[in-house]
Amino acid sequence: MLHWRLPQELGGRGDLLFNVVCKECGGPQAPSSGSICRRCRDEVHFDPRQRGLTESRVLVGGLRAHVPYILEVQAVNGVSELSPDPPQAAAINVSISHEVPSAVPVVHQVSRAANSITVSWPQPDQANGNILDYQLRYYDQAEDESHSFTLTSETNTATVTRLSPGHIYGFQVRARTTAGHGPYGGKVYFQTLPQGELSSPLPEKLSLVIGSILGALAFLLLAAITVLAVIFRRKQRGTGYMEQLQQYSSPGLGVKYYIDPAMYEDPCQAVRELTREVDPAYIKIEEVIGEGSFGEVRRGRLQPQGQPEQAVAIQALWAGGAESLQMPFLGRAALLGQFQHPNILQLEGVVTRSRPFMVLTELMELGPLDSFLRQREGQFSSLQLVAMQRGVADAMQYLATCAFVHRALSARSVLVNSHLVCKVARLGRSPQSSSSLLRWSAPEVVAHGKHTPASDVWSFGVLMWEVMSYGERPYWDMSEQEVLNAIEQEFRLPPPPGCPPRLHMLMLDTWQKDRARRPHFDQLVAAFDKMIRKPDSLQADGGMQDRDLPALGITLAGHQKKLLYNIQLLQQHLRQLDSVEV
Repeated sequence: MLHWRLPQELGGRGDLLFNVVCKECGGPQAPSSGSICRRCRDEVHFDPRQRGLTESRVLVGGLRAHVPYILEVQAVNGVSELSPDPPQAAAINVSISHEVPSAVPVVHQVSRAANSITVSWPQPDQANGNILDYQLRYYDQAEDESHSFTLTSETNTATVTRLSPGHIYGFQVRARTTAGHGPYGGKVYFQTLPQGELSSPLPEKLSLVIGSILGALAFLLLAAITVLAVIFRRKQRGTGYMEQLQQYSSPGLGVKYYIDPAMYEDPCQAVRELTREVDPAYIKIEEVIGEGSFGEVRRGRLQPQGQPEQAVAIQALWAGGAESLQMPFLGRAALLGQFQHPNILQLEGVVTRSRPFMVLTELMELGPLDSFLRQREGQFSSLQLVAMQRGVADAMQYLATCAFVHRALSARSVLVNSHLVCKVARLGRSPQSSSSLLRWSAPEVVAHGKHTPASDVWSFGVLMWEVMSYGERPYWDMSEQEVLNAIEQEFRLPPPPGCPPRLHMLMLDTWQKDRARRPHFDQLVAAFDKMIRKPDSLQADGGMQDRDLPALGITLAGHQKKLLYNIQLLQQHLRQLDSVEV
């Protein structure tokens, strides 16, 4: 992955583009010094493309190990071809090796202050030699990722200083041996303390993020499902709610309060105070990518004047939309705009001063979570799948602790079955109808419509099962009535093939009939942290696995999966019978 900073001077134009030139100098055994360089072979590829790049990054693939390469990035615009001089460019020498260290798997936050964060990390799983030093890359999430900084540490601990109070920073670490730098591990996000708060170590609640095989798996889930109509309104005139909010603040308790947009008589007033208005001239609307709670969701590009272009998802009340949808549509944006957490979908802006009304959020680039997992079945380790779930639980814990000025909007309203969204690996979850949520719903929700953080824990347990089964549909092809009957008879989903027993036991804890006995999200986060720190605890049991079936003549993947599920169902049924006999 190649990153670069924007030119200091843009030549008075805004049509900046980048080209990447790749040169190969000699072969694996040839020294780079004095070698003749030629254009890279066709096997070298560039993502998203080699020429006409609008963003300051490109992924270069197909490079051969131990071959010296020169990668040159050119800055061009619409008049570059008229110049007799070659484009301004910067070059870097690159040589990859299969002997470099593997990715650093985990990054811990040790302590933080208003202007500094101390982090630590373990040695890579495959050091492939003596580690000479580590390179820590960090950047302010409020700025473009290309504006990153690095520091080198000879130990596995580093303190980053001169940070801004209350800001969220992304961190990545890579190790270096005599063979060169290994890949960066996954990104982890930590926040500095607000100005005035005292620094303190965090020995128990370390924020952990694990790198994926793609090298940068951020931990996020999209649970955008249905918009809850908020029925309470309070007429207020004259004074803005942002000013009224001051009387509710409790800084000494560390509680942040959020405003129910339904408290506003005019929903547009809530949007003006709680979100950022975007000029529609800065928006380019592209193809339809899915269906949302209010209709089509489209991909688009947002480029405010003087700022880099970014991909966004656009949902709008298109022509013909019902007037009654305006309040929940704008209320969704006003609520989402108040949350600042790296695992919560980010609101990029709204359009309310012209028609159609639009809500712009960051784009979930890898598509729906379930299809992403199905397409990559078997490609992740249990540790990486656990890390996905840990990121989701971290976001859910954040949402579960939110306090609201108006109790008509409880913490329940922003959790799994609501319209707010969490994210995993830039992934999204397609909105679903209320009737289709039964497979994720706790028994008390189905029976009495009683939504609580505990019912969200049940739903989260089903999500855990989905992740470990690589996007399998919960309860398979059972009808909704069959699902209801099974849950009432104490049936619980069996462990997916290869699922570590410890992880399935955690799922069963989330599915306890007595909601008071279910774990809280902070307990789930702590449990995931322990698993990540001790990967040996994620070893699968010794029962029949999918690798055992070909020896029995069962070779079709579909048959293998069905047989394993039925074996597990039978094992669970026998265990239940044993417990009844006892």
